[in-house]
Amino acid sequence: MAPPAQTHRSPSPSQPSGKGEVSDLKMQLRQLAGSRAPGTDDAKRELFKKVISCMTIGIDVSSVFSEMVMCSATSDIVLKKMCYLYVGNYAKHNPDLALLTINFLQRDCKDEDPMIRGLALRSLCSLRVTNLVEYLVGPLGSGLKDSNGYVRTVASIGVLKLYHISASTCMDADFPATLKHLMLNDRDAQVVANCLCALQEIWGLEATKSEEAATERETLLSKPLIYYLLNRFKEFSEWAQCAVLELVSKYVPSDSDEIFDMMNLLEDRLQHANGAVVLATIKLFLQLTLSMADIHQQVYERIKAPLLTLVSSGGPEQSYAVLSHLHLLVMRAPYIFSADYKHFYCQYNEPFYVKKLKLEMLTAVANESNTYEIVTELCEYAANVDIPMARESIRAVGKIALQQYDVNAIVDRLLQFLEMEKDHVTAETLVLVKDLLRKYPQWSHDCIAVVGNISSKNVQEPKAKAALIWMLGEYAQDMQDAPYVLESLIENWEEENSAEVRLHLLTAVVKCFFRRPPETQKALGAALAAGINDFHQDVHDRALLYYRLLQYNVFIAERVVNPPKQAVSVFADTQSSEIKDRIFDEFNSLSVVYQKPSYMFTDKEHRGPFAFSEEIGNLSVGAESTDNVVPAQRIEANDKDLLLSTSDKEESKGSSHNDSAYNAPGYDGSLAASSQADLVSLDYKPTPNVPSATFAIDDLLGLGLPATATPPPSPPVLKLNTKAALEPNAFQQKWRQLPIAISQETSINPQGVAAMTSPQTLIRHMQGHSIHCIASGGQAPNFKFFFYAQKAEEPATYLVECIVNSSSCKAQLKIKADDQSTSQAFSELFQSALSKFGFL
Repeated sequence: MAPPAQTHRSPSPSQPSGKGEVSDLKMQLRQLAGSRAPGTDDAKRELFKKVISCMTIGIDVSSVFSEMVMCSATSDIVLKKMCYLYVGNYAKHNPDLALLTINFLQRDCKDEDPMIRGLALRSLCSLRVTNLVEYLVGPLGSGLKDSNGYVRTVASIGVLKLYHISASTCMDADFPATLKHLMLNDRDAQVVANCLCALQEIWGLEATKSEEAATERETLLSKPLIYYLLNRFKEFSEWAQCAVLELVSKYVPSDSDEIFDMMNLLEDRLQHANGAVVLATIKLFLQLTLSMADIHQQVYERIKAPLLTLVSSGGPEQSYAVLSHLHLLVMRAPYIFSADYKHFYCQYNEPFYVKKLKLEMLTAVANESNTYEIVTELCEYAANVDIPMARESIRAVGKIALQQYDVNAIVDRLLQFLEMEKDHVTAETLVLVKDLLRKYPQWSHDCIAVVGNISSKNVQEPKAKAALIWMLGEYAQDMQDAPYVLESLIENWEEENSAEVRLHLLTAVVKCFFRRPPETQKALGAALAAGINDFHQDVHDRALLYYRLLQYNVFIAERVVNPPKQAVSVFADTQSSEIKDRIFDEFNSLSVVYQKPSYMFTDKEHRGPFAFSEEIGNLSVGAESTDNVVPAQRIEANDKDLLLSTSDKEESKGSSHNDSAYNAPGYDGSLAASSQADLVSLDYKPTPNVPSATFAIDDLLGLGLPATATPPPSPPVLKLNTKAALEPNAFQQKWRQLPIAISQETSINPQGVAAMTSPQTLIRHMQGHSIHCIASGGQAPNFKFFFYAQKAEEPATYLVECIVNSSSCKAQLKIKADDQSTSQAFSELFQSALSKFGFL
């Protein structure tokens, strides 16, 4: 029976077949290399397209390099362009291939067609091969003197490329002087602009090496040159105009008349269709009038209309960029834009990032006259099906309320949000109500009446739940069910994943205890017990602080936890005024879009003149802190040891300062033995009638703490060899051969988990009990260890796989033993040693 016929698909440029097709292309190109038959150029075009297609999708077609160069002997500009593209892609990665291109590129640089001359010169300068710079000097010199403007344009940028390849070659050929002559005398405006850009970069880099270059850089800001460029301004292309405006913005006019002349000359640029030209012109106007307050304000009025036009006329990307600059100006002069707030209303078809920025604009321009209209519009957005948009709208309403505009109506609107029964709306509103009560405590009665009807079970977001808990503690006397709601939350302590919520819960229950002691007594005891045993260090420390304060003196504890409060007048701003001024100095740049100065997102060598002179790495906090500095190399080396082999690694590290762990105080009766000197200094002397440091608080809260620490269970009688040794290969062989004797789960004290800052801490602890580690690895919260031990009098070995989960404080154990009869005794000894971890 004949095999089924295979279907053959013809290869296409979009679906190359790989090496086979590359070989075919090479053969076909070689056949066409010397052909002059009619239609040859069309055939070459098709083959060149296939080669470029393969190159674009990542197929290596460098093997056809010589054939491509041979086929480039044509006057077809399209073929030339594709060939130059191919050559530029492979030549810079393969200098040997680049050498093959020099002859034909130099030949094309002398072609009769100026387009080919320019393309060849651009490709020659784009090779970027250091060994070939000697071949660039001659074509560049000829290009700068070429009669065609396009060739001179390419050559002027080619000089800059040469400078970055070999600065000495560029300076020795005296190309900067030629560029300066062209900039001042060339009739082609694009040549002038390219020369200006090249000279700015070259002299800027050379200024640190040569006084002559520094002087030349200063001449770029001389009055004759600035006026020369401004007089030819309308001849330049859009992007050349931006470059000239950037240079002019650094020029310092001699008097106000000169400022007005420059502004009058450039005022029509504010109506330009290109947003970059408009923003560059605005930056110049703002810089020129910084020292003239009245004129500066008039500039704001003048630039308002062009900016609003750009926002509404361009695409979303342009709108966002222009809105970012508008936002910066609004933050500096909100009153000027307050009447135009409707321009910042959101459109249904705008992307979220534009809508979010518009909401920030509405918040910034809000004042007494327009707050009602703005808040009404924002309330419509709050009911939007787009959840992120609804959240941002509610936050915007809250920000306006914190600015003290129409607070009465806004509080009513926010309370209406709580009745919408939408989880995300309720969550955001609770956070805002908390901030409002901190600033306007007089509204507590109205707010608490509504908040009290919200079930804590329906609030799941950490920030919202924390805000609700804060109100339960702060206004416990006004919320009838506050102690019982807090008690129900404490019962679910273990299920609460957010440390922020647990911290707020501790503080709220202590506040509630001071206001309603009988109802909160049980909840406070449970909260302190759970908090002190919490694995999160901050929660543990706060619970311990409250416990010790209550032990010391209840009245002082109330003064610390719940002192008389004043209303918050101003909330902290996220950006300092210095940062905002730096961003304004970098107007019309990415700094405005990112809302941060350039030094925060650029490398040190690319930072502008406004970069901080001091580096973070050079900062120090006192002279004494230098002893605690850990070298970066050491940290990186330690991070690589995720899987530790034998004990020689921990011996090499020793008991270094970096490995020492902070052992949190345990939850035991030893707290009572702490001296008053260990407590926070409160500058308060208790009266004889007020007992301090007694166990009365333990009895009151039902904690039932014993007077002394409960000792860990005594280990069973099983002596281990303190100098046990086992090779890794022997361990692996025994682990494969021996059956599992015991597999069980055990608990680790939370203090032990807190002490386990790295696997090494547990390894050293177990080694002190004659149980050695052969290997370990993992990262929080899961750590894995392989231990071994040997009996003191018999050649019996015990192997243990221990997997520790620091979040659940559990350890999974698998024990294998040569002597199965003693495996249970070893298991008890192992668990006894593990239970002591964190107490020592």
